[in-house]
Amino acid sequence: MSNFNTHTSGILEELQRTVSAVDASVVVALIERIVQADRIFLAGAGRSGLMMRAFAMRLMHMGFDAYVVGESVTPGIGEQGLLIIGSGSGETQSLIAMAEKAKRIGASVALATIQPTSTIGKLADIILQIPASTKENTDRTTTIQPMGSLFEQSLLLVFDALILHMMANGNIDSAKMFGRHANLE
Repeated sequence: MSNFNTHTSGILEELQRTVSAVDASVVVALIERIVQADRIFLAGAGRSGLMMRAFAMRLMHMGFDAYVVGESVTPGIGEQGLLIIGSGSGETQSLIAMAEKAKRIGASVALATIQPTSTIGKLADIILQIPASTKENTDRTTTIQPMGSLFEQSLLLVFDALILHMMANGNIDSAKMFGRHANLE
């Protein structure tokens, strides 16, 4: 079991280092844009996509019109919309196409990424850089974890901290959010 505990400790140390390096002023700018948007659309691929789905759920719990791109009930984006993409590389073709379309429509694009100079980064109005390793990194100098695990975990933590910040500043508590929780489970 000591090996398991060593791995757990290593992961927690990596998360502390990575999340602590995120620029808080960019988080505040993203919050401002979220509050201004009439609808918020979230997208990502693979495990990053799962983290974006979790963020969409919390935004909905807070009372925002938040949607996961690709779901059958997701409406169209308009000029007052915000597309938030989670992509470590910023080069996923399907996500690039979404960002390009959102920009053509006049919507804002935010990107949470490792690579701020990526194709999506060049399209984004807000770039939240998460200093983790890309999934292609195999040298193990920046993380003990496989592929994009550090980025994906950091996405979840950064977005959960963003929600806590919004709750504190908006005087929203968990009880009010729970009123929006699914009840057909």
